Amino acid sequence: MAFCTALSRTSTKGTTLMETAAAPLTFRDATEADVDTLVALIESAYRGDASRAGWTTEADILGGQRTDPEGVRAVIQSPDSRLLAVERDGRVVACCQLEHRGAYAYFGMFAVAPALQGAGLGKVIIAEAERRVREIWGVTEMHMTVISVREELIAWYERRGYRRTGRMSPFPYGDERFGLPLRDDLRFELLVKELARP
Repeated sequence: MAFCTALSRTSTKGTTLMETAAAPLTFRDATEADVDTLVALIESAYRGDASRAGWTTEADILGGQRTDPEGVRAVIQSPDSRLLAVERDGRVVACCQLEHRGAYAYFGMFAVAPALQGAGLGKVIIAEAERRVREIWGVTEMHMTVISVREELIAWYERRGYRRTGRMSPFPYGDERFGLPLRDDLRFELLVKELARP
């Protein structure tokens, strides 16, 4: 499926549309009304058998939950964060968190509906996220953390210009809010991308 990368502003609130071969993607800031929908989307992309329909599943390394309503609500309410809801035909099909952390922005809580994975949406969404953090906060770097054993996912980010730093942080073993580990070697690796100045 081919995607056009041209952006067109459609309102003064910064809403943009990216044309796809199917229907346009609409980006907007999530609200409290989106919490349940976003939790279900994130869970479907990473946990349980439903997540196996996509390639981002963590079902082989983690059980339990990926997030919860409190976690999603906290991102929506934080003055330094935005949770982008990505819609197609009025239905939320993806999301990502953008957080301003001084000189850089943090990218997290990224999920695409499993049935739509592998069709190029991820590339479009991450490009829009990078554009927004440059424009809104003037940052020149995007940071993210990825479970270090997720080699295929890390390779995907490397193709988008992110580099592995080798800087690791521990997985929160024992905190079920982050899932139930199925192996004992999980760590997060920091990935960084330098962004062009706005």
